Order: sequence, then structure tokens, then C-alpha cells
Amino acid sequence: MTRTFFTFAAERHFWIKALCGVVLPISLASCATSTPKSDRITTGSIPTQTQSLNFGKPLEQMTAAELAQAEQTAGNAYERSPKDKTIGLAYANVLRMTGKNTQALAVMQQVAIAHPSDRDVLAAYGKAQAAAGQLEQALATISRAQTPDRPDWRLYSAEGAVLDQLGRSDEARQKYKLALESQPNEPSVMSNLGMSYVLSGDLKTAENYLRSASKLPTADSRVRQNLSLVVGLQGRFSEAEQIAKQELSQTQANANVTYLRSMLSQQNTWAKLSDNKGVKADNATN
Repeated sequence: MTRTFFTFAAERHFWIKALCGVVLPISLASCATSTPKSDRITTGSIPTQTQSLNFGKPLEQMTAAELAQAEQTAGNAYERSPKDKTIGLAYANVLRMTGKNTQALAVMQQVAIAHPSDRDVLAAYGKAQAAAGQLEQALATISRAQTPDRPDWRLYSAEGAVLDQLGRSDEARQKYKLALESQPNEPSVMSNLGMSYVLSGDLKTAENYLRSASKLPTADSRVRQNLSLVVGLQGRFSEAEQIAKQELSQTQANANVTYLRSMLSQQNTWAKLSDNKGVKADNATN
């Protein structure tokens, strides 16, 4: 299991992916799997710009077949207009959600060449770098997008996501707190901060942040998914299933609980998770 971030996609075991990383506003990459990856956590750090392509629904709610169609649509648009910022961001976003992180990075490299000073582009470029495992480069790119005179809370949260992946949780939490100073009660950032505490095994603190975030009117489904995971990691499976059923079908919720029970029953599970920083059960925003 690698230190990576992921988010929820339809027809996929959310908690399987959750054990690989956190669903953070930057919605970074995901664990290796044959099923499609969605983009997070979630909650909005970087605009995905997908609505202009008329996908019809949020990408994280799509089935594998719908994601494949969205990828084809975005790919055709990108082929016609490879320097278009909105199309490039959308195409890279879909590619990440289908697990094609190397291709997504290549797309964002081209978009960044065409828009070298655009903050949205730089932030998304950093996101693609992180998804492809280039964490130090991602941190540098996102830091370059930030400006002292006009700090962006989304970029602070994105920095925190990368720092968490690098195992620098204390620094990551400082970034999340800076984001909350600029954007109080932002559920995506509160969710990220909560998930950061999962890394250190402080599930109670994580749950407190996630419960607070989930009660906010602007919280999206990924925040509640994170809450269901943290509750499940504490062994409260029935409660976790009830939370999961608000976002998933009964079949998916049952499958997640079954997998989580199996995972937690394995010998040395927590030691393995801690070694890989994988206890950070999902968040990755958009």
C-alpha cells in the first residue's frame, strides 16, 4: 500500500480506497486498483471545471461506464483545443478519477505551458504531480501558486494534503488551520484536518472534526463518507453502515462494512497502516 490520496467513485468499495489515503480537497491520487478512481475529497480545493462539458452529474457519482464516457468526451474536446484551460483541467480531472495519473500529469504539463501564471492551473498541476507521486514537486508548484498578498484558503488546504502525504502532519495541520482562518467552518478543510489525525491514530479527534464538518449545510457526501470510515475504524460497524447508507446503496454499504471488518481482523493491520501512513482513511476535494 502506498502513501496516496483518493476519493470515492460509484461501484467501488469506498473503504477499500479509504485505507490508502485521505479524501482531501486537493483530491490526490489513489491506491492501485482495477476500479476507477474518483477525484475527493471532496470538497473543494481546486475547481474541476467539468460542468462546461455537460457531463450531467458530478464525476464522483458516476459509474465506471459513465466515467469512461466522460473521459472520451473530455478527451475529444482536449484534442480539438489542447490549450483551453477549462477543457484541460476537466480532462486531467477525469483521467485522475479513472486512475490514469501519468496521462493526467502530461495533460496538465501542457496546460501549464499555455497558462504559466494561472493560479488555478498551477494548483491543478500540483494536484496532478501529487497524484503521480511527485510530492516534493507538487508542494513546490502549489506554493508557487500561492501569493502572500492574496492567500487562497484552497491552496493552503492543498498544501496540507501534500504535506500529509509526505508524513509531515504537524505542518499539514498548520496549513489547514490557516485555511480555516481564511474560510471559517469550511467542511472540506475540517474534513481534511480530521483525516490528518487518523494518521496518528487519534480517531476520537478525527471523529470530532468530521462530525462537525458533516453537520454543516455545505458539506458534501465525501465528508460523510470519511465520517463513516472513521466510525467503522473504531469498530462501530452498525453506526458506520447507517452513515454509509446515506451516500451508498445498501449493497455497497454492506460490502464496505464486510471489507472493513475483514481488514481490521487481520494481524498487525494497524502496524502496517501506520508504517505506510495509510491509516489516513480518505478526502480529496475537488
